[in-house]
Amino acid sequence: MKYIALLRGINVSGHKKIPMVELRTLLIDSGLENVQTYIQTGNVIFDAAASAEILKNQIEVAIKNHFGFDVPVLVIAPKVLRQIFDDCPFSEEKKQNSYFSLLYDAPKQELIDAVAEIKYPNEEVSITKNCIYFYCSTGYGKTKYNNNFFEKKLNVTATARNYKTMLKLLSLSE
Repeated sequence: MKYIALLRGINVSGHKKIPMVELRTLLIDSGLENVQTYIQTGNVIFDAAASAEILKNQIEVAIKNHFGFDVPVLVIAPKVLRQIFDDCPFSEEKKQNSYFSLLYDAPKQELIDAVAEIKYPNEEVSITKNCIYFYCSTGYGKTKYNNNFFEKKLNVTATARNYKTMLKLLSLSE
């Protein structure tokens, strides 16, 4: 079965450096097939027979043992990623400039409701059980919202990808 693994927080500002060639070799050696990576931020497409949960643990352990640090990994089927992408509530114009923070666990509804009350000018957020859809007209670098903000407020782990990365992951995996 085809899967996509999203690694959180690697190769950012010199922290948790993982060369993609080395990651591909590590994952092939750990039993994954047809492994390909996309850009340096930790996007992996591969084939495997195991469940997403088993693969998540397998990849996290392999990275910890090889690189010496913990990296949260989200393993997701392409059809699930496609559904998340298609469910974006924004207009097509806004969607093309949006970020998708994929959630490793579903946040509690009362935390979603509390975050929904927080409003900033020129920014829109929609939160579901598996994704935070985020649009900022002034750009991600200037936003009050960011992945760390959402993780703290919702008490979940998340990893953000932009529209173009989501499209590329879908095209590589479908």
